[in-house]
Amino acid sequence: MIRVEGLTKRYGNFVAVDNIDLHVPKGSIFGFLGPNGAGKTTTLRIIAGIMRPTKGRITLGGDDVVDNPMAAKRRLGFIPDRPFVYEKLTGAEFLRFVAALYQQDGEIVERRIDELLDVFELTPWKNELVESYSHGMRQKLIISSALIHRPEVIVVDEPMVGLDPKAARLLKDIFRQFVDRGGTVLMSTHTLEVAEAMCERIAIIQQGKIVAQGTMEELRQQTAAGDASLEDLFLKLTGGPVMRELVAVLDG
Repeated sequence: MIRVEGLTKRYGNFVAVDNIDLHVPKGSIFGFLGPNGAGKTTTLRIIAGIMRPTKGRITLGGDDVVDNPMAAKRRLGFIPDRPFVYEKLTGAEFLRFVAALYQQDGEIVERRIDELLDVFELTPWKNELVESYSHGMRQKLIISSALIHRPEVIVVDEPMVGLDPKAARLLKDIFRQFVDRGGTVLMSTHTLEVAEAMCERIAIIQQGKIVAQGTMEELRQQTAAGDASLEDLFLKLTGGPVMRELVAVLDG
């Protein structure tokens, strides 16, 4: 469903993403992990068509994100790490606005709005201005907006930020049901337990490069890590020097 080939993003002399390849199969949850500043969010924004790559090719269901952006974006629902909403719209108006971007309106959209607001327990705030929403409520609204047009693939950056435990569990269940119905999820998260429990395959990015990719068993084989947890694998691949420096400081 998602293919990334030779993706590179440069800012002047700084290389944020360095010639990476990813394949996210249809009907799977794929984890995309890395420390802060590793290039995760840049990669996801390029896949979502928000930023242009310096070079490389990205396709969603065969549609090139750069050459055929409208067709590619119709397949996609994007959930950013920081919810951005128009505060002077109500929750329902915001969802209608997003649906209209995909040329969808009428009774089907109204029914979809009611369904999504009910699922995320936002119905009492349907006609309230978004400026009155808490951070967690805004995150729920953004998630709803990513689902409003019934996408084939969801790209999500830190999905659990701002959600209470009940809403986080609901989102996990939604992702699983979405995939069971043939959808595809590419998910970046710092919550490694969530990634290990939910993702069939995982890629780890460090300093703009993919340092490991595969199933948990394949990651263990690549790192000769035995039966290590994802947290142990992640620290081994990305945190070695930092951990040594920390030990040196504590031992002082």
